[in-house]
Amino acid sequence: MQFLLSNRAFLLRRTIIILSHLSVVVISNLFAFYLRFDGNLPNHYWELFVSSLPYLILIRGFIFFLFRLYGGIWQYPSVQDFLSIITAVSASTLVFFLAVKFLLGLEGYPISIFIMDSLVLTILVGTLRLTKKVYRYAVGRKGQKPLLIYGAGDAGEAVVRDIHNDPSSVYDPIGFIDDNAVKRGAHIRGVPILGTRADLEKILEDCKPVEILIAMPSVSPQQLRSIVKTLQPYSIRIKILPGLRAVLEGRVLFNQARDIVVEDLLSRQPVMMKDDEGLKKYLKGKVVLVTGAGGSIGSELSRQIASYKPGRLLILDRYENNIFWLSQDIKTQFPELVTECLIGDVVDSQRIDEIFERYRPQVVFHAAAHKHVSLMEDNPLEAIKNNILGTKNVADSANRFGVDSFVLISTDKAVRPLSVMGMTKKVAELYVSGFNGTSRTKFVIVRFGNVLGSNGSVIPLFERQIKNGGPVTVTHPEVRRYFMLIPEAVHLVLQSASLGDKGDMFVLEMGEQIRVADMARNLIRFMGHIPDEEIKILFIGLRSGEKMYEELYDSARETLSQTSREGVLRVCSKVRLDRTSIQSIMQKFIAVVNNGSEDEAGKILASVANGESSDREFSSSNQQSLTPPQFRSTGLNGGDQLFPMVK
Repeated sequence: MQFLLSNRAFLLRRTIIILSHLSVVVISNLFAFYLRFDGNLPNHYWELFVSSLPYLILIRGFIFFLFRLYGGIWQYPSVQDFLSIITAVSASTLVFFLAVKFLLGLEGYPISIFIMDSLVLTILVGTLRLTKKVYRYAVGRKGQKPLLIYGAGDAGEAVVRDIHNDPSSVYDPIGFIDDNAVKRGAHIRGVPILGTRADLEKILEDCKPVEILIAMPSVSPQQLRSIVKTLQPYSIRIKILPGLRAVLEGRVLFNQARDIVVEDLLSRQPVMMKDDEGLKKYLKGKVVLVTGAGGSIGSELSRQIASYKPGRLLILDRYENNIFWLSQDIKTQFPELVTECLIGDVVDSQRIDEIFERYRPQVVFHAAAHKHVSLMEDNPLEAIKNNILGTKNVADSANRFGVDSFVLISTDKAVRPLSVMGMTKKVAELYVSGFNGTSRTKFVIVRFGNVLGSNGSVIPLFERQIKNGGPVTVTHPEVRRYFMLIPEAVHLVLQSASLGDKGDMFVLEMGEQIRVADMARNLIRFMGHIPDEEIKILFIGLRSGEKMYEELYDSARETLSQTSREGVLRVCSKVRLDRTSIQSIMQKFIAVVNNGSEDEAGKILASVANGESSDREFSSSNQQSLTPPQFRSTGLNGGDQLFPMVK
């Protein structure tokens, strides 16, 4: 039944299309006769028109069929369709001309009729193809959202085409903005280019768009920041198209447009070495182990390491789902790579020893750690077990089995730590540093700040709060943090690892610290709301162990020096514990974990991490200046600030 209905609809549609074409054949020919005689058609020529019309319909109808003019989808006319129309009309006109002159015996048929009829018929058949599109454009624009497109290039044209071809689109492209002033006044698919960024204020007042789409797939982060700052005073949602590769592959569709995210603005020019020979030598053909491989940093480490063709990649995590999906990703991208999926906990020293004994890794990246500050404040013994004793287990196995290189992934929270999480990472640093001079293994530490896009990052939390209508919770108006994108951070970790010697510690250049409240306001604006009006920001106060700002090195106990790698600095610490002292401290941590004494754990943590005896009373030590020390300049100033202040 469904087939019959579908077939009947097809036949009805095809019949309407054929009759429409044949109707314009008649109309065109009659119009040509009247045009030839200025509207006063003599009887002789009327009879000539009537007698020749059946042959004309038959010839044109058959040739139109041969050229498949009845088969096109009127909703999507193309240049090829119009070329087919011109060819079909010309061919049928030639055949009809020959028939009139040599077969039909129709004397006195004006030559000018053939020419005028061809021109008029081409226009009418072409108009038929546009009727549905024109109707939809004229009627369907009502109630749609005015859309302003920034960028009058190929991507912008593709967006307009996509919107016009989509009957369900809720957008109406009202104009383009382009920084090339020469394009002003031109049109793309009927949409005017209204001006440049300098004309933006007037354009916004006149056109009142609801959204702006940045159709510049190759836009740099610096350009994007500048555009966003220009648009900041206006309550307009900003969207962006996918990357340049999608444009080159012809995959740009308007439904791929997305909201701008903080990562788009944070991106800097990638710090990539022109010569990666040192890194290739460090990893190629080696057995490489990544602990915590299912996490944000660990998974990116695994992917980037895989690209350097290690002999075998060992990915270890306690969570099977994380490892499963990571392994599928790696197998898809690097099918020739031997990847071993290992389920285990770094706290389990026996399991760690089994892995080292069986696979004999040559390079180890230790990324497994508890990192949530607030959660670790409530679970200090778990933080000690995972971050300190887990590090001890992996480092001890690396030393015992003669690993070539061991890299500890650390954090800026280990610098003058106030939190349990920061203190445990500081102790882990001290333990790993203690192998210097006593082990054949090269132990290296790499320290960096927050990364965007990680599990538990503040951005997903803010986005969820905004979608729920707010408020967005920030601890303090002046709290600041370092941020970096995961791929860049991991690349610099690998560079540091290949560069490092025994006992080396490195920090990554993180740029300027970002005020978290500014980040929240920008994110609110990106998602189409007015900060502090439609979506409130609620300051909830600093949590236990939280700092106003972070530091990447302790200026009182550490010094910095340049390395041969851009974006990587070497840290020289004035404090280092000998193996006997650090082993004694580890025994204390093992004892407090076994005893379950959180109070005792806090005392030992503070004593070791900060080099002083303390009951971990943070009331005085948690008071920081509101102005963080300058780590380095990123060159972002004036109109190119990363997160301009939002009034």
